[in-house]
Amino acid sequence: MLKELNHIPPGLLDLEATGLEAELGGPTLIHLEGRRLAPLLVTVLMHGNETTGWEAVRRLLPPYASGEEVLPRSLSLFISNVSAAAVGLRRLDGQPDYNRVWPGCEDGGTPEHALMLRVMETMKARGVFASIDVHNNTGMNPHYACVNVIENRFLHLATMFSRTVVYFIRPCGVQSLALSRICPSVTLECGKPGQLNGVEHARDYLHACLHLAEHPEHQLSPRDIDLFHTVATVKVPAETTFGFGPEPVDIRFEDDLDFLNFRELACGTRIGLIRPGSGAELVVLDEHGNDVAQRYFSMDGGELKLRIPVMPSMLTRDSRVVRQDCLCYLMERYNDHLI
Repeated sequence: MLKELNHIPPGLLDLEATGLEAELGGPTLIHLEGRRLAPLLVTVLMHGNETTGWEAVRRLLPPYASGEEVLPRSLSLFISNVSAAAVGLRRLDGQPDYNRVWPGCEDGGTPEHALMLRVMETMKARGVFASIDVHNNTGMNPHYACVNVIENRFLHLATMFSRTVVYFIRPCGVQSLALSRICPSVTLECGKPGQLNGVEHARDYLHACLHLAEHPEHQLSPRDIDLFHTVATVKVPAETTFGFGPEPVDIRFEDDLDFLNFRELACGTRIGLIRPGSGAELVVLDEHGNDVAQRYFSMDGGELKLRIPVMPSMLTRDSRVVRQDCLCYLMERYNDHLI
């Protein structure tokens, strides 16, 4: 069930993410009126342990919630997976990933799919101006923005946050990809949860977006953006054991694996060791769902190595995130595709 409000409940902005379920009862869409009517949609806590978006909103909204100031643009705030946030998890066991159930994904039929469809239809009816989905990640990554459409309005919105921008079309069912069909949309990746610089960066960005009168449409100079394209998703099969220490597992990844994010790695770079006789391998799917593991990885004397130069993102040492989502994404430079 989606709860909709036209105000910030008293005391809501005083609560940490863990306290939102008790106050709101479930996913909640809050509409606040501003001088410009077309609303900015801000989505937070799509993953319950990614709290930077909520912390940024807590710092952004007090003068508007109190009536001290008037919002320069209407704002719709979607507070998403509050049940997972209550226990500090990405998602609860048995829940689908809230950022894989938006319109346009291959499966459907769950209450969460219906929930996200209702949010999208509500925002379309309100003439949404732009959509911002705020996330964190678990590995060592820079702050960057993601887009799902190579078009100037989207790229300008992204570079307001960072000159590092990632273009992807998979996984499907993500919020920004669904909203891109009705307005410019971006996903923000704000580093690890709990870092003040990520909270302040997101807050300042949202403040700037609220003051946008229109979307710039002129072409970006390649000098003003570092654009990357996600070409593959790397997963560990459910039956394969893995780890980062001396314990006996099928794949033992390098201890400093997450420090390889956003680094252009050379052919032959080792990312782990394969236990002899285990037959372990990674699942690597391109953006069309094709198996491309042999293109990117080789096993040489029990060492798992890169077969070609590549740049990873979102490499993580968080085993739960690897199981629930993926090990990482692989990227290529994409500035030549700017229009």
